[in-house]
This record gives sequence, structure tokens and C-alpha cells, in this order.
Amino acid sequence: MKKILLVFVILLGLNTQAQIFNPVKWTSSVEKISDSQFDLVTKATIESGWHMYSQYLENDDGPIATSFSFKDSLNTYQLIGKTTEGKGHTEHDKVFDMVIKYFEKEAVFKQRINVLTDKKITLNEVVNFMVCNDASCLPPTDVDLTFTVKGKAGALLSDTQVKGENIKTDTIKTEPAPEESGKGLWGIFLIAFLSGFAALLTPCVFPMIPMTVSFFTKQSKTKAAGIKNATIYGVSIVLIYVTLGWLVSFLFGADALNALSTNVWFNLIFFLLLIVFAVSFLGAFEIMLPNSWANKVDAQADKGGMIGIFFMALALAIVSFSCTGPIVGTLLVQAASGGNQIGPIVGMFGFSLAIALPFALFAAFPGWLNALPKSGGWLNTVKVFLGFLELAFAFKFLSNADLVLDLHLLERETFIAIWIAIFGALAFYLFGKIKLPHDSDLPHLSVGRLSLGLVVLSFTIYLIPGLWGAPLKLISGFPPSMTYSESPHGVGYLRAGGSAVIDLPEGAEFGPHDIPVFLDYDTGMAYAKKVGKPVMLDFTGKACVNCRKMEERVWSNPKVLNILKNKVVLISLYVDFQVDLPKDQQYTSKTTGKKIRTIGNKWSDFQITKYKANAQPYYVLLDHNGDNLNKYSAYNSDAEAYLNWLKEGLKNFKK
Repeated sequence: MKKILLVFVILLGLNTQAQIFNPVKWTSSVEKISDSQFDLVTKATIESGWHMYSQYLENDDGPIATSFSFKDSLNTYQLIGKTTEGKGHTEHDKVFDMVIKYFEKEAVFKQRINVLTDKKITLNEVVNFMVCNDASCLPPTDVDLTFTVKGKAGALLSDTQVKGENIKTDTIKTEPAPEESGKGLWGIFLIAFLSGFAALLTPCVFPMIPMTVSFFTKQSKTKAAGIKNATIYGVSIVLIYVTLGWLVSFLFGADALNALSTNVWFNLIFFLLLIVFAVSFLGAFEIMLPNSWANKVDAQADKGGMIGIFFMALALAIVSFSCTGPIVGTLLVQAASGGNQIGPIVGMFGFSLAIALPFALFAAFPGWLNALPKSGGWLNTVKVFLGFLELAFAFKFLSNADLVLDLHLLERETFIAIWIAIFGALAFYLFGKIKLPHDSDLPHLSVGRLSLGLVVLSFTIYLIPGLWGAPLKLISGFPPSMTYSESPHGVGYLRAGGSAVIDLPEGAEFGPHDIPVFLDYDTGMAYAKKVGKPVMLDFTGKACVNCRKMEERVWSNPKVLNILKNKVVLISLYVDFQVDLPKDQQYTSKTTGKKIRTIGNKWSDFQITKYKANAQPYYVLLDHNGDNLNKYSAYNSDAEAYLNWLKEGLKNFKK
């Protein structure tokens, strides 16, 4: 699929005025590296509230990536490696179900070149980019930039050198926005804290609470001393796990962490790792650290004092590793793949805090122990429950690898079917129909186990309609998107109540909700004159979020849909359609002065020239002469207001 773009300004109601936006200013400069090598520096200054996208996006089904091309080389220079870019901001976009990297306020790109002549040379660069704000995007735009370079002729580089494999380029760093980073880190902290609480209820950790309390009760001669020792113990637990998170961040570095979510090999390794963790939790084997480690740590713990308390905390981490290790490993993977370097540190802080608080509190106030439930088979049930969750999460990483490679081996239906099988088996387990190693006999179901089983069974049933095209909003972001599917409309889908074939006007195709739609202005206008209907002009984009919202939430209204299907001729003009126009139809816009090379450029220029607007969605009702029947409409989630706008246009057409 061709690259497509995200689109356009939320215009609040019908009173918003048409407007031309130009939120990015471009400048070019040259940095000397050596007598024959230079960096061509391209800088974008972006207005507040807008952002533009990276050169490297996860797949072609999202917004348009920024791209650079150089012309008029005439064998006077060589490009070295790819164009580098700043760190920017990276996050998972739920709409496109992909990781998206973008830039705010400023973006700096560098392309290294090797000069092959002593003469002054002029290089022409064309930048193609898309810019968006929180509610809208503008069509792909080309900007022409010029660089003037004067150096000494260098040696002709080999293919390996030209690819940049032996060339070290500068790293351009941009700090993440504090507000955005904060939101992501809070999410990591919350998930990690809940995971720590879950780990606390496993058979490797829970029974150690009374043992720990007993130790501190004997060692602390006064209540104040007990509280002090318990606090040191809790802080030591946190320190141990946070150090582990810091090591992950330090060893990998920000750039490596940022690449985890889209790297095929990392995702495959994480998939296999989580499968191993899941099988361990299900009872096939236990992941243990060497016993010698625990013995050495126990010996240090016997020394007493602050050092002894610290080693007691370390002993807890080692002894409980068979239960906490898989959870910690999963958390580190999830936090690291978010691309934030301090994510693993925050994750380990949240996890260890959930572990440390109960140990510290019970050690400080041992009388609370009487309120704890007794150890028993329920602890193993918690461990098995976590094993099923690990198994489900593992397939998300396998799905990531499949999406990056575009293999279509794990499409949406397959992914959902696997989750149905996993959570269905978990429901049977909770109801006592499946028994695994280390499970105790289950003479009856407890109220808690029955309730949890019903929740899991309900979730499993909720997943089933996903095979037939249900959006499954509760798990949005986990399965592949609807476009990455065997049947984008759902299994067994047929148009128009069972008929797979419907007569369409010549030149039209099926659009949203099976509305006949023309993708060419002249063809659509000719048909409208033939059948005597007004035209609704729909300036849209293939990746226009607000366009999709209008189609899903407003066009689906029965009264609106009836008008769009039966009373108007719909012409949808995609301003991001990246198909080149025939050479003899390419031209330079009289309005913007830009070269119109693609079909999308043509419709975007048409909208700018005739309607003095460049944002989508943008709707115009026309008569057969191309004149407006009423004022244009833009993004408006009020279906009743949109219906009234349509009725007004139809009434004026009849006049």
C-alpha cells in the first residue's frame, strides 16, 4: 500500500472560517567535517501546537513520513549513509495501531556528503513532509532547498563507505516534552505497581512475609527499632530493583531502547522469553538462580546491622526469583520498548514499592499478620493465572515482528483466535476443569475463584465477535488493526444484505457504508448531471483521523446515510493520494507556486485555489455548475447538525 497521510484541522462547528495553514519554516546550512566531507543541515522550525513525522515509521498504513531527495548531482558528490534525524518523541498511536515518531517545535536533519570536485557546487534538495496538530494534518508538501559547498576533491568512496557502515555521524538529540514523558512514565509506574502486588501473592513471596516479620520481631528490642529496621529493609528492596532498572537503561542506552518496539529480532526474542516465563508459571519447571548465590547472601545477612538488613532484602529477591523473575523481565521489556530511557527505572521503582511496602509495614507492625489469609493452594492459582497472562502478552511481540516484516502470518483474526483459546483455557482452569502440576485438589470453588472465572469467561465471549469485525475497543492496540486482516470487513461479510455484487455507476466504487463514491471530480460531476442530483464534494485523506470519525459516527446515522446513498452524488477527493500524474498533466500551481506532481497534489491545489482552505475533512454541496448550494461544512460530530446542513443544501438545489 502506498504511503498515506494523517489529516486535518478540527474546525469547531459551521462557524469556523476557511484558512490556509503554513506552520513550518525551513532553513538550510552546511557544516564542514573535513576538506572533502560536509554535513548538509536541514532545519524545520515548527509552530507551537504542530508536529511533523520522522523518516522512519513502522509501516505504510500510517501518516506520511518525512523524506529527502537530492537532484542535479552530476557526479560532483556522493551521499554518505542515510539522512540522520533528532530523537523526537515516540509513542504508540491507537488510531493507526503503530509506533509513531514525531517532532515538535524544531526538527534537525543531517546528510553527510563526500565532495568529488574542487569547484563550488550547488545541491538541490526536495523535502516532502506532513505537518499536524492535535486535531488535524495538512496535505503532503514539497519544499525545495539549496546548499552551496566549496571543498577539496576527495577520494571516491566504496559502496560500503557510501552506505555509511564505516562513517560515524553525529547524533542529534532533542529532549522529550516533559508533559508527554510524564504521562507515559505514570502509566509504566502504575502497571509496575500492580504487577508488584500480583508478585506479592505468588507462592515464592507471600509465605516469606511471616518469616520476615519473625526475624525483625526477634532482632528489634523496641518498637522504634522495629520501625527503623523495617524501613531500612523496605528501602533496600526498592534500591535493589531500581538498580536493576538502571543497569538495563545504562547497558542499552536511549537509542537502543527507542528501537526495541519495531526491531524484529528483539520482538522475536521477547516472544520466546515470555513463552519460557509462561511455561514456568504454568508449572513445567522453575527458573532458579544458583543456590550458591542465596547461601552467600544469607551468610552476609547474619552479620546484622544495616548491612545485614540489606542482604536480607537481596536474599528475598534471589529466593523469590522463580516467581518474580518472569514478571520483572516482562516489565523491563515493556518499559524499555516504550523508548524512554528512564522507563525501566520507573518500572522497577513501582514494582519494588509494591513488594517493599507490605514487608516493611508487617515488619513494623507484626500484629497485622493476624489479618492475612493463610498460605495454600490459592497461591499457586495466582501463579498459573499470571502464566496465562504472560502467554497472551507473548503473542503481542510476535505480532509486532509479523507487522514489521509484513508477512501476514499473524493477522487480526488469527491473533484474536489465539487469545480466545488462551483466555478460554484460563476460564476452564479457574472453574476447576483443567488441573496443572502443583495444583492442590479442589473440592469446591471459592467465591473469589468463581467470580474471577466469570470475569475471564465474559472477556473470552467479548473477544469472539472480533472474528466478525467487531472493533474490540477494550483491547485496542493489542491485536493488529482491521486493515491487517484476512477480511477487513469481518469473517463472512457480504455487501447489501447478502449480495456480494451490486451495480455501480461507471467510474464509481464502494465507499464507507457501501456508499457509491467517485474519486474523480469530472467523472462525478458528469454522473450528477445525468441523474439530476446535487454533488457532495468530500475533501479527505486516506489516513485522516477526523474524516474516519465523521464517516463512522455521523455518516452512519440512518437519516444521513439515506441522503448520502440516495439523494446526492458523493465525490471524495483524496489529497494524500501518492500516485503520480501523467507527465503531460503535471503543472505548477498558480496559487502556491508549487509543482503539482501527484493526484493528491492536484486535489489539494484544487481545494486551496477554489475554496481557500487546505484542511480536511471539508465538505461542499454543489449544483451542476459547480456553485455552492450553502456554506461548507467541516468536522462536526453532531449528526443532527450535519443532517440539517445536508437538508439545507438539498432544499436550495430544488429551488
